[in-house]
Amino acid sequence: MTVITLSFDNGPDPDVTPQVLDTLRRHNLKATFFVLGEKLRDRRFLAERAHAEGHWIGNHTYNHLVPLGMTTEKGVAIAEIDRTQALIGDLAHERRFFRPFGGGGVLDRRLLNLEAVGYLQSEGYTCVLWNVVPEDWLYPQGWVARALDLCFALDEALVVLHDLPTGAMHHLDRFIGAALDRGAIFRQEFPASCVPIECGRRIGPIELYISEIV
Repeated sequence: MTVITLSFDNGPDPDVTPQVLDTLRRHNLKATFFVLGEKLRDRRFLAERAHAEGHWIGNHTYNHLVPLGMTTEKGVAIAEIDRTQALIGDLAHERRFFRPFGGGGVLDRRLLNLEAVGYLQSEGYTCVLWNVVPEDWLYPQGWVARALDLCFALDEALVVLHDLPTGAMHHLDRFIGAALDRGAIFRQEFPASCVPIECGRRIGPIELYISEIV
């Protein structure tokens, strides 16, 4: 049996996020939205709707320009996290979810630097990674089949999708329906293997994702 957790990065978007929320509501599913601070600043009402409907709101940096592991200037990583968390405010889950920017969904040492990890630990954040990236931004018409194959190769799949205006989320309903038809169960909780830091405490191999750049 495959268990699937849905997550949506890089929003909120004024057109796509409501569409995603409508689809999730039709299926009575809950997900997590990892938002960008620069978008949340003027579109917080969309995150408020998601929160009110039972979805979790997570931090995905402020501007999503450079993976934190490629940042050497002191204070930049902290600012990327802290500015967005301030905008999330009372919409934040008590576990304070943070997802680093991977640059195409790659899990490697570009994700974080020592400053970022130290801050996530000292401030009690939960770092949430992923194990399924169907590249919906590259294949907005063809990501569903890829996502299904990747999910059903795992017992627990944490899928990264994007509530962005690419047209990809027009197919979200089809993905959910096909997964359900194949016997998948959807849940909101993250697979333990995708959470290397829980409420500031290291519980997984976070060292695999910390840059060696000094």
